[in-house]
Amino acid sequence: MKAKIQRFNSADIEILNKKPLYEGFFTMMMYEFRHKKYDGSWSDVVRREMFERGHAVAVLPYDPETEEFVLIEQVRMGAMATSDTPWLIEVIAGIIDVGETQESVCHREAAEEAGIELTHLSKALSYLASPGGTTERLHIYMAKTDATKASGVHGLAYESEDILVHRVAEKDAREWLENGKIDNAAAIIALQWFFMNKHSLLASWQ
Repeated sequence: MKAKIQRFNSADIEILNKKPLYEGFFTMMMYEFRHKKYDGSWSDVVRREMFERGHAVAVLPYDPETEEFVLIEQVRMGAMATSDTPWLIEVIAGIIDVGETQESVCHREAAEEAGIELTHLSKALSYLASPGGTTERLHIYMAKTDATKASGVHGLAYESEDILVHRVAEKDAREWLENGKIDNAAAIIALQWFFMNKHSLLASWQ
């Protein structure tokens, strides 16, 4: 017997109150809401704190000629407690500012964080970063680049960025995935998507 799944949507949740708890580089909001339950009744009032930083894009640049990715490395305080080092190997990423398209952010961040140009942008997927605690949705892109032009340290001084650029061979990136050297969601998801879809992706770039 096929299980019946209750389908809910935005009409099945009522936001009773929303207020900022902190506003700085990012924002922390408190929500009070109630929602429909699976038995058809309404829940009691639920209170949740949500981290709000807008939405973002991440882009994985790849050079088909050298068979290399362009990845970046920078310090992340969120990794202090559980990673071997807080300097993480990542994909290029950035927040979508008001008036920007996802594609324009890819190009802007590639220049700012790695000093490279992108062509053949391809949307891979989007996902909710951690919906129990943040509203952020991340959009993942693949892009073609000339990896031979990727080197050095980049980033915006007024954002206190200190970003090292890496040219990483495919086999090394796959090994880093397998041994946990790459342990942040955007990089893992982007690289896994690439390896799952490499042939069709490269064909679309012809």
